[in-house]
Order: sequence, then structure tokens, then C-alpha cells
Amino acid sequence: MLGTAAAFALLWAMAFPVEATTTGDPVTYQAATAQAWGSDQTAAATEGSDEDDGSAAGMTPEQQALMDEDADWSARANLYHAGGGGATGNDSLGCRPIAMRTVATDPRYIPRRTRLFIPETVGMRMSDGSTHDGYWYASDTGGAIRGQKIDLYTGHGRGSMQPAMRFNQRRLTIVDAGRFDGCPPSWDSKPSQATMMASANTSVGSR
Repeated sequence: MLGTAAAFALLWAMAFPVEATTTGDPVTYQAATAQAWGSDQTAAATEGSDEDDGSAAGMTPEQQALMDEDADWSARANLYHAGGGGATGNDSLGCRPIAMRTVATDPRYIPRRTRLFIPETVGMRMSDGSTHDGYWYASDTGGAIRGQKIDLYTGHGRGSMQPAMRFNQRRLTIVDAGRFDGCPPSWDSKPSQATMMASANTSVGSR
């Protein structure tokens, strides 16, 4: 009897294959805005930034202060990328998306041009061997992003998602780190250090 049931289940599966998409896998930005699951999904992985590399010990005073603050928002994160059926063109501010910096949000929940600090991403090991400082920039939006959801832009190609894979479909805490003008800064511009210098100059001038 068991053999008959198993054979029937096999025949049923062959006749009606289950669509190989799950809501737990990363999706492209294009697919997300269309509110549909495409074939360009990234498989789940265990590699990436799961390990604690101790980089949090080298945080700046500003980072430490933001770490100690209560979260202003909480949102479930999704990953998106450019190329291979992913996002194309500029973000909603007309800026070129910056890998591991640009975030798409629902502006009714997290306003555009908000500089975000996501504590969970501090120390994330990136593909070039450097570590993330925790700063992200709300400069994009998407049709499928509603309420407590954010999309983290990882770069070009599905492989760019690998360092941030542990954060996909995970609820993250977000601290408001102020506003930014223009476009999200590139990694070469060291935004956290620039902000620290500006803060230090203001403090010295006010004494």
C-alpha cells in the first residue's frame, strides 16, 4: 500500500511540478517591483558574513553612539542587484546606486534622503575584504516595498549578494543617522569620517 502511495505521489509531482520559487530567496529589484518572482533568484547560502570578525572593536565614536541608541525603525530586508535581469538605471533620486550603500524604502515609513545606520551590518565582510561601517542611504523606492520593508542594493550580478546573504528576509533594526544631500557617497568618500570631522569642527567652534 505504501509503495502504491509513493508511486502515485511521484506521478503527481511529475505531472504538476511545483514552481521553483520561494519567498525566502533574494529577488531582483525588477521582480520585486513587479510583485512577481522571476527566475533570476539567488540560492540560499551559509557563507558570507555569519562570522564575527571582531571589527566592531574599531568603531568610531559616532558609530558607537549610534549603536547605543534605540532603533527608530524595524524592517524586513530583501536583497537586490543590477545586471542579469536585476535593477537597471538610476535610483529614484536620479543617482547611480552604490553597492552596499543604496537602500530602497517606502518613503511613507522611512523618508528618502535619510542616512541610515543598521547595527547588524557593522563588520560585514565584503567582497573586496573590507568591512561595512553600518551606514546606508535611503535613495530608492519600489512598487513592492510597502511599510516595514527595505531593499538593500548589493551591486552587479547575483554574486554580489553573497556577503549580505545572512540579512535576506531578516528583520533589521535601523537608526536615523540624519539627512544627506545629493547622492549616496561612494566608498572612497568615507562618509562616516567626514561626518565626524564636521561634528568635531562644530563642537570646537561652539566652545
